Amino acid sequence: MDVEAVREGHQSEVMLSIAEEFPEELCFTLVFHGRQGNLDLVANSAEEAQAWIQGVRKLIHKAQTMDEQERQDQWVRDWFQKADKNKDGKMNFKEVKKLLKMMNVEMNEDHALHLFTMADKCESGSLEIEQFVHFYKMLTQRDEVWKVFQDYSGDGEKLTLEELENFLRLEQGEGDQSSQHAQELIQRYEPAETAMDPSSMSLEGFQMYLCSQEGSIFKPELLELHQDMSQPLSHYFISSSHNTYLLEDQLRGQSSLEAYIQALKRGCRCVEVDCWDGSDGEPIVYHGHTLTSKILFKDIISTLKDYAFKVSDFPVIVSLENHCGVEQQTVMAKHLRHILGDMLLTAPLDGQIPQQLPSPQELRGKILLKAKKIGGLETCLDETLTDEVSDEDEMANGDAESPSTEEPPEQTTNKKSKLSRELSDLVVYCKSVHFHGFEHARSQAKCYEMSSFSESKAKKLTKEAGSDFVQYNTQQLCRTYPSGLRTDSSNYNPQDMWNVGCQIVALNFQTAGLEMDLNDGLFRQNGCCGYVLKPGFMRDGSGRFSPERPEDRQDYRPLRLSIQVISAQQLPKVNQKEGSIVDPLVRVEIYGVPQDQAKEETSHINNNGFNPVWNESLNFIVHAPELALVRFVVEDYDKASRNDFIGQFTLPFTCIQLGYRHIHLLSKDGTAIPPSSVFVNISISEHV
Repeated sequence: MDVEAVREGHQSEVMLSIAEEFPEELCFTLVFHGRQGNLDLVANSAEEAQAWIQGVRKLIHKAQTMDEQERQDQWVRDWFQKADKNKDGKMNFKEVKKLLKMMNVEMNEDHALHLFTMADKCESGSLEIEQFVHFYKMLTQRDEVWKVFQDYSGDGEKLTLEELENFLRLEQGEGDQSSQHAQELIQRYEPAETAMDPSSMSLEGFQMYLCSQEGSIFKPELLELHQDMSQPLSHYFISSSHNTYLLEDQLRGQSSLEAYIQALKRGCRCVEVDCWDGSDGEPIVYHGHTLTSKILFKDIISTLKDYAFKVSDFPVIVSLENHCGVEQQTVMAKHLRHILGDMLLTAPLDGQIPQQLPSPQELRGKILLKAKKIGGLETCLDETLTDEVSDEDEMANGDAESPSTEEPPEQTTNKKSKLSRELSDLVVYCKSVHFHGFEHARSQAKCYEMSSFSESKAKKLTKEAGSDFVQYNTQQLCRTYPSGLRTDSSNYNPQDMWNVGCQIVALNFQTAGLEMDLNDGLFRQNGCCGYVLKPGFMRDGSGRFSPERPEDRQDYRPLRLSIQVISAQQLPKVNQKEGSIVDPLVRVEIYGVPQDQAKEETSHINNNGFNPVWNESLNFIVHAPELALVRFVVEDYDKASRNDFIGQFTLPFTCIQLGYRHIHLLSKDGTAIPPSSVFVNISISEHV
């Protein structure tokens, strides 16, 4: 189901803009998954509005609580209804053939007719919806799953409890827990109508288990919040957004409160606010010196208050790009205090000068301000700034490729030499400072000081002094951001920054693609809370890990990853032209330290998006598995032009389950596309 939530009343920018015209009780907004825009609706009466609101919420709840079998059956029914043009609830063989083409199925006509006849129990020459579901189940019986089942089944009809235990232990990498787990799986996945024996599993139950979340490639226990959240903030990767206010590009794109809501819904824990003086004394937010639209600073802060902790209750950092004069800075400080109240952190937690940053656990439910500050936490200096800078100052001073929209450095320096004391006082653990080099940081820097680096500056430091960068990031936070030349809101590869322990790797969340797939992949673990604990060797201040030389690490232990790509199921159509069927291939990509960057792909299968079978093995050596991400991509092969994207799934190497697993594919937008999946067999061993 595409709809994610229903908001009642004036809870969107459109609704707020017409609030005087339409009473609140008539208004509601449908919010969709991914990056789709909202749908704002006005009913004729309050009763009609409530009927819609309650009805849609019931549908959402139903969709969220369906089991695998119900989900599959519903998917088939939806297709049936889409193809039943005259709405008579029946389909003859010619119509069924047409529907199969729509579903990406190219198959032998005689075989299809044979199955059609078997399903047509009334011999009426047409199938009703339940008969079509039965026909479809016969059609989708999977030989490759049946073969695995046969390998462990003594009688070829069922798996006894002992046989299922053997499968879990020998194939799925489950040790002593396989016995109890086998019993649980039978209770959970064996269909009621076939469960003659409560201590055995049929082929249907076995397939349902393999297609479930438990049978997926991602270790279920690592999807939950499971990491130690009591370490200093600098010990975590933090999901971070750049130009959060934009829904599109940086030249003409729309600035929107929805962009903040969408980023926070994705688990983002660091948002950016680009503030400028407004004409009526109210600070505004937009991408300066461009045609992007403008929104009020106070409206963004109200949105943060409402949405900051809906998905995760760990702290949110507000990265403030401050272009305002002192007067409107004071207005910003007033809004922050008044709107956020106790949510806003305004003083060190225990009233002490910190020797290290507090933990996400200690800062639960708090919003932190990252901005310039007069002096430090220890002293109050005069109001002239010396060393404090914003990202734009860094860029204008030659730290990055600087587009014409940036201010020249002398203008910047003069204009921003004054800071409002009220705003300065709200900066506690995230004081923006200029970077003077790693040596200076080691001897002089305070843990609450942080610098920002353009992607080019960060990459340069990574190559020149990777281990120094890793060490620097054990004590202090640092933020990286895309080049100012990326006016199309494209992204850089975040993996390069994570390799040296950069915590706040800011990406344009509004732009789908590989880079956001990697970000979503890394932060899918640990309850999608927006914080992921860095590997131990990146938290040790005395360690000397270098991403360029992972083999120098004391506990260096490379691993071999072997992936047998067996088959794919029900891939979506790429080209909606009638009769067009995809020619799929699967590519596996490894992202990590430079030595680990690798890609391997299968051959392509002609005209089969329904149940292509490869049985091809792809092998990789991974030198720093704790940092590696694995991305599975399915494409439609085209020998004349670039392949078309079909679906992908990305996850950390450390979260991979061994054995026979399904990879549930996501769209380019990062939303689920059930029941599309890839079936694989995975083994991981030590590389000698």
